[in-house]
Amino acid sequence: MPSSSPAAGSLAQQLLDAQVRHHLERLQGEQLETTVTGLADDLFAAAGQHQIADLVDAGAIKDLVARALATVPGSAAVSGIIEMAVQVAHDGPAEPHPVGDLVDRERVEALVDAALGLTPVLERALERLTVSPLVGTMASRFMGRIVGEVLQANKAVADKVPGLGSLMSFGTNAASKVMGAADKQFEGLIGDTVGKGGTFAVRRLNRIIVETLRDPTTREAVLQVWDLVAEEQVDGIGDQVTREEVADVVDAVHDLAIATLASEHVARLSAVVVDGFFERFGGYTPTELLDELDLDRADVVADLVRIAPGVLAALRETGDLERIIRAHLEPFYASPEVARLLG
Repeated sequence: MPSSSPAAGSLAQQLLDAQVRHHLERLQGEQLETTVTGLADDLFAAAGQHQIADLVDAGAIKDLVARALATVPGSAAVSGIIEMAVQVAHDGPAEPHPVGDLVDRERVEALVDAALGLTPVLERALERLTVSPLVGTMASRFMGRIVGEVLQANKAVADKVPGLGSLMSFGTNAASKVMGAADKQFEGLIGDTVGKGGTFAVRRLNRIIVETLRDPTTREAVLQVWDLVAEEQVDGIGDQVTREEVADVVDAVHDLAIATLASEHVARLSAVVVDGFFERFGGYTPTELLDELDLDRADVVADLVRIAPGVLAALRETGDLERIIRAHLEPFYASPEVARLLG
């Protein structure tokens, strides 16, 4: 006995066509807003009864994040976005405006206070530089040049005073010979011979930096600089550098990010972040998480309603919308069960 008759097959096809038309009508015109709103509300209502940890597998999210970090940064899309950002930074906004309009001065003051409050952390970080012989050499030469500039400035002033210029020249020549001898030692012996002197120079330089940051005048100087910058117009950087120079720096940073984010260590770190997220928010429902993010559920639904018409209109024009709906419904109407029900 055949499982279906030609009449049943024809009826199933008619039912399929009718249901496809029904869904197409619900996804256009005035019915579209009602359909999208209803689907979104039903989805939020159903998901709102379950915790995030029950809806989403943490292991799957870890794999997804790790794969995204390894592939997305090097993708063509990200490269295009970076190229666009470089162009925007080079050209600047269409309508320049003062920098101060972007950030309130009170926010800058808070940032400066927080940064200067990290002086002990900076001091510990700078202390670690003492183990590098080359940093010690650089610090010694830097301080030597500063001393040299001071001596030259003093000599220029002393030359204007009768009798004092020759005396200052004698002292400067003696100091120069000492500094020159020391500089030769730096060039010839970067190992243990210069180690102690380099370490001393680095620590002296570190001390100068730290004490300068702790000086109350530093805060006022930084804020004064901000006041000057705040009056400048936000404009492109094309007047200072070429687009190629900016692109070279950005590309180097991009390549560094690609290599770093694809590493196994970053993948493990991302897994720790995912675990932390589920530990913190896994017990929340999606609706509760929206509240934590200060996102109103009604606003999210309204955004979906605004986005849907453009997407569905494009799919309708190409015929893809009908094809997708038909492809999902056709297996049901072609099934033996439907054929049996239709006789």
